[in-house]
Amino acid sequence: MNKAPVIFSFFSGAGFLDLGFEESGYNIAFVNEYHRPFLETYIHSRQVMGIPEPRYGYHLCDITEFEDKKKSDSLSLLIQETKKEGNLVGFIGGPPCPDFSVGGKNKGHEGENGKLTATYIDLICKQSPDFFLFENVKGLWRTKKHRAFYDLMKERLQDKEYVMTERLINSIEYGAPQQRERIILIGFKKNVLENLGIKLDSSRSLNDTFPWEEHIKYRMENINEVNWPGMETFEENIERTKPENIIEDVTVNYWFKRNDVERHPNSNQFFTPRAGLTKFLVIPEGDDSKKSYKRLHRWRPSPTAAYGNNEVHLHPYKARRLSVAEALALQSLPKEYELPQDITLSNAFKTVGNGVPFLASKGIAETILDFLELDKNG
Repeated sequence: MNKAPVIFSFFSGAGFLDLGFEESGYNIAFVNEYHRPFLETYIHSRQVMGIPEPRYGYHLCDITEFEDKKKSDSLSLLIQETKKEGNLVGFIGGPPCPDFSVGGKNKGHEGENGKLTATYIDLICKQSPDFFLFENVKGLWRTKKHRAFYDLMKERLQDKEYVMTERLINSIEYGAPQQRERIILIGFKKNVLENLGIKLDSSRSLNDTFPWEEHIKYRMENINEVNWPGMETFEENIERTKPENIIEDVTVNYWFKRNDVERHPNSNQFFTPRAGLTKFLVIPEGDDSKKSYKRLHRWRPSPTAAYGNNEVHLHPYKARRLSVAEALALQSLPKEYELPQDITLSNAFKTVGNGVPFLASKGIAETILDFLELDKNG
């Protein structure tokens, strides 16, 4: 078996995570998302980019519906069919995370979104994919009351013969122009690893052997050592010389130019202020110290591209909020990726802010292939 795996995607959003896997050679065969604007964006973006529809289609429904016997059995048949063809099957997904976010609802596994994490783990345990990827906010991993729930989920997966490895990643490590930490948990069936000749024992765990750093472009210690520019007085459309010895390709300005954001199809989609421009004119370039009204600095990475909970990110050198095109660039997406023109602004920014940065997804996807020693072109 040397083919790249077949992926069943859950909580797919607009497909940023999936796109990273697709671009690495995986076959995205099954897509599940419950929020219609996300799925419509997923479908639109792939039509524009010329990517074929998933073999098993798009499924607009809540993941809890797969607990229903009819849907559960149908999913099982698709997985069995795929495995019979000699393919590894992987599940990937990032359940909605505000219930585990310190800056969000923080209700944990009792919240409506938090419960979906347990449902996703239930689905993995029942459907038994060859491997899985689980993505969530660092609060699930670092906050004591949430960590107990997270550890319980891992125990359930261990009982189903999964061996796991985890890492708190920062998307900037993979070359994305933003500081965005997320916990990534990856698990493989023991028998799958044995069949591939990957042997683990008490002296050699998956944490010891999984090549997490193989596709990391920049180490955090090197990023933190950079003398990034501080705050500077805002002047509209002023030019600023690039400072020496920064990492240019993780800066806001680099990605705005790379994605040609001013001519992107989503370039004119941005919120306009109700109370005039006064506030937009006084916040210095690079002042991202407050929860809201952060003005990005063109020669620095962006803070986490999250646009909910009244987070407002301002353009470095224009007196306005970021456009959808600029937000997509900060998620390190290919410039060909676009959102539908008829999407509402609220849904557009929710769509962008909820996604996994493309380059982080691609780096993790390639790391899994390297570990399994599978053909990226399979």
